[in-house]
Amino acid sequence: MDFNLSLQIEDMNVLSEAVGIWYRHNHATPTDQSTQLLCSAAVDLYNQGHRTREELVTLLITRFDSPDSLQVNAPSSTSH
Repeated sequence: MDFNLSLQIEDMNVLSEAVGIWYRHNHATPTDQSTQLLCSAAVDLYNQGHRTREELVTLLITRFDSPDSLQVNAPSSTSH
């Protein structure tokens, strides 16, 4: 099989740049949890056909309008 590795690397760069721009736009410090959430959302958007950095950034900023919007409610210690 002949894989187009350069296209895959280019795609990853677009996704990575979109997430980085989201952080800069929101003056936010990356954390493992927030990066995982943003990267997952970016991949989902990419798979839906949003292939440019500009599209991805716009949609990420719309979906996650602040660092607070990335907060995931952790279960309390009393929940089972």
